[in-house]
Formats: sequence, structure tokens, C-alpha cells
Amino acid sequence: MRLFLLTALTMVAFAANSVLNRMALVGGEMEASWFGTIRLAAGACMLAAICLIRSRHLQLRAPRRWVGVASLLVYVYGFSLAYAVLDAGLGALVLFGFVQISMFAGSLRGGERPPPRRWVGAALAFSGLVWLLAPGVGAEISVPHGLLMAAAGIGWGVYSLAGRGAGDPAMGTAANFILAAPIGLALSLVGAPAPDLPAAGIVLAVLSGAVTSALGYILWYSILPRLSASVAAVAQLTVPVIALAGGMVFLGETPTLTFALASILVLGGVAVSVLPFPKRG
Repeated sequence: MRLFLLTALTMVAFAANSVLNRMALVGGEMEASWFGTIRLAAGACMLAAICLIRSRHLQLRAPRRWVGVASLLVYVYGFSLAYAVLDAGLGALVLFGFVQISMFAGSLRGGERPPPRRWVGAALAFSGLVWLLAPGVGAEISVPHGLLMAAAGIGWGVYSLAGRGAGDPAMGTAANFILAAPIGLALSLVGAPAPDLPAAGIVLAVLSGAVTSALGYILWYSILPRLSASVAAVAQLTVPVIALAGGMVFLGETPTLTFALASILVLGGVAVSVLPFPKRG
């Protein structure tokens, strides 16, 4: 029961990032890139504090660290900029779908030979995303912002693949956030050098970075070894649904029929890819 509650709490934290980001940007009160920068900085501070308390040191150097830092930057800023327009649930679905597809492609590049049903599942998920993003065909969605969220999903997929086999995932995540934060600050200063940042937006960005990102990732890494791969995959299927519910409750968002049908294709395709099916006797 305790493991179930911790897993549910982690999924709520992941979905909350979508809701917090969208809340900060609704009405244009918060500049999108600065939301991402403050989120990175708050996450870096929280993760550094946790690692220093726990291990009394920080290890910033590691093989291919630049891959983790670069993919984290793509994820954070693609995510933040996309939510200037996208609803919370829609953005989470696009993000989640592209995370899974990019990790599938990464496994192929790494030499894995997936069974036919995983190809079928990937094709279903990809077709759902294409339908969702197609101009004049799918949901009423801004294609540039949809592509930004797709880039964020690919960035997070690459980040996850780069972190496989890390001896201390929490330390690795802390190092990536710490190294990415000053780069993000420089990018924001170039793009929006004198922003008028509202207090509410800053608070939401800090919550997203220090709590739902940093603490959410630490919690996820702590329970992941106790979950089977299929259970972990199923748990992540709930994130777009939770984000959709949060958008409806806190932002008054209403899902369209196209969004609902595309969600079935995307999440169903992922389920076909990752869930084990019992063998017939």
C-alpha cells in the first residue's frame, strides 16, 4: 500500500509540472523562458542541498555529461514555451507520447530487437500524435507550440536514455540541473533581458523546480527499483490523465472529442508496447 501511494504521489508531481507551468503563463503574466530558468535554478538548489546533506559532496563530472545537460535544456525550455498556448492535458499527452517514441527509437539504435507488438504499439502512438498535430485535421492546436512540446518529449527521452545505468541517479540529476541553470539564465537574458516577472509566476516556477521536479525525481528514483518495468510504464500512462484533470479543475480547460480519441490511440499504443501479455496455454 505504501509503495502504491508513493507511486501515485510521484505521478501527481509529474502531472503538476504541466498544471503549474500553464497556470503561470495563462493570461501572459509570466514570461515562458524565465519560468524555465527559475524552475531549473530552484531544482538545482534543492537537488544540490539533498546531495550535500546525504553524501556531503557533489559530483559534476561524468562521461557524456553534456548529453544530459543539453537534453535537459531542450526539455525544460520546449516544455515552458509550448505551454504559452497548449492546455495542460494536451501538452502532457504530446510530451508523454514523444518521450516513449524517442526511447523506443533509442533502444533500436542501441541494438535492441523489439517484438512485433512493440512496433504495432509505437505505430499506434505515433499515428495518434500525427493526427493530434496535423494542421486542419487534428485538434485545434498551434503547430509551432505542438512541435516545441514534441522537442521537449524527445529531449526528456534522450535524457532518460543517457541516465540509464547511472550509479547515483539523484547525483546525476543534481549535476545536470546545476550545470544547465547558468546556461538557461544566459539564454533568458538574451531572449528577454528585462522581463517584468510577477510574484505569483515566480512562486509557481519555484514550486515546479524545487518540489514537483526535484523532489518528484528523487522520489521516483527511490521507488523505481521496487517496480517492475510494466508497472512503471503503466504508472506513467496516468500522467496525461492527471494533468488533464488538473487543467479542468484549476484552469477551466475542456477536452475536445479529437483530443479524447487521439489520447486513446497514443496511450493505447504505449500500453500495447510496454505491457506484458499472458501467454496462452
